[in-house]
Amino acid sequence: MTQDVLDRLIARIQLNRNADPQASYVAKLTAKGRAKIAQKLGEEAVETVIAAMGNDRTALVGESADLMFHLCLLLVDAGLTLDDVRAELERREGVSGIDEKASRKG
Repeated sequence: MTQDVLDRLIARIQLNRNADPQASYVAKLTAKGRAKIAQKLGEEAVETVIAAMGNDRTALVGESADLMFHLCLLLVDAGLTLDDVRAELERREGVSGIDEKASRKG
């Protein structure tokens, strides 16, 4: 089965986590810890929103790619995979967003 680009990205992140932090952005950010990875994800999310609000399609694509990269890095750091996210999306499929959100209140 052929992997899509996000699956290949996850595999590359897994390989680079323990590389030399001087030579690998993934290793450098991983060495700083999950809080730093999450902070970077948040920064990328804000930049994505700014690009969307500015109606800049090119910037939105680029920022979305940065956002997805950092989300994948965070997932790997947490020991999760895209299959975990896919399974959750499948669980939610066909469920009203309002109903799904209400089910999480506890």
